[in-house]
Amino acid sequence: MSIIYLDNNATTKVDPEVLEVMLPYLRDYYGNPSSMHTFGGQLGKAVKIARQQLAALIGAEESEIVYTSCGTEGDNAAIRAALLAQPEKRHIITTQVEHPAVLNVCKQLETQGYTVTYLSVNRQGQLDLNELEASLTGNTALVTIMYANNETGTVFPIEQIGLRVKEYGAIFHVDAVQAVGKIPLNMKTSTIDMLTLSGHKIHAPKGIGALYVRRGVRFRPLLIGGHQERGRRAGTENVPGIIALGKAAELELWHLEEATTRERKLRDRLEQTLLAKIPDCEVNGDPTQRLPNTTNIGFKYIEGEAILLSLNKYGICASSGSACTSGSLEPSHVLRAMGLPYTTLHGSIRFSLCRYTTEAEIDQVIEVMPSIIERLRAMSPFKNDDAGWLQEQALIHR
Repeated sequence: MSIIYLDNNATTKVDPEVLEVMLPYLRDYYGNPSSMHTFGGQLGKAVKIARQQLAALIGAEESEIVYTSCGTEGDNAAIRAALLAQPEKRHIITTQVEHPAVLNVCKQLETQGYTVTYLSVNRQGQLDLNELEASLTGNTALVTIMYANNETGTVFPIEQIGLRVKEYGAIFHVDAVQAVGKIPLNMKTSTIDMLTLSGHKIHAPKGIGALYVRRGVRFRPLLIGGHQERGRRAGTENVPGIIALGKAAELELWHLEEATTRERKLRDRLEQTLLAKIPDCEVNGDPTQRLPNTTNIGFKYIEGEAILLSLNKYGICASSGSACTSGSLEPSHVLRAMGLPYTTLHGSIRFSLCRYTTEAEIDQVIEVMPSIIERLRAMSPFKNDDAGWLQEQALIHR
């Protein structure tokens, strides 16, 4: 049975070209780039080229790229650097729908005397910029807001937010893990001070990411040790990962316009056909301001886990939320913040495409989904009592 992989917001397959350029740095060129000898020192040139490739993807300068191990490290490093640079300020602004790599750091900082404002979202997952404006003060050290939501694909008006943040002298950090490679970015004209990205979301391997730090922004490293990354991130460089990320960035830039147009077309076909064929379902998130590859559909009166298990029998991979919280049976914090009714909340499924997704794969999902939903609803007790049991459970576990 072949795999139909529609969980690309969780991770992506490594591009064959990326693997090809990476392998020599695992097999042949294994030296330490900090070494004085030529064998190790030659790796510095390859790292420099990879840094230029990544900088080109986001419209940054080579010197503004700091390599990390992943998006979580990038988020942590950016948040803590912003606070260390402004020790007199004790206020942070974020949103209720951030990735756990941001939310859990903010919750920990609250125990250390920081005040955190968690901005709400509406039914479409969008922010109210008036609420942001009302929350900003001279004591605000940091505003950390994701570019695009990993569960719904909703894209926030980042540049409008950045203009307001700059008026108050706060540092603006953006988790762009889901946006890089899917939306054109240009840090040269942006209001963003720091931006997080992750390699495994753009067809590079896991274990490599990067943090953009605008030139002139004060930055204190999270990891202390050697001189690597201009003193901004200690530790021997993951050279194979860096080479892979550079090539992946180059490929994403090459394919950006064509791939996003194609993914949007396939996404819309999947979404519109399922809505037409299956009653009592709806799209979660902003219908227009969203990633081209993502749809989150709520199927009323059934459990998302049951849908995923049924899809799995056909080799179809999807998700009911963030990969970092999928081990929990609790409903998505993103969808809860949007105020979705419990009749929809528990049965919401995310399909996320990539440039490898085919029409035939979308056709297969369209073919099997109606019968899956019909069968699960026939067994569900929720429709008859308007999901009263689910609402009861929500009150019990609140």
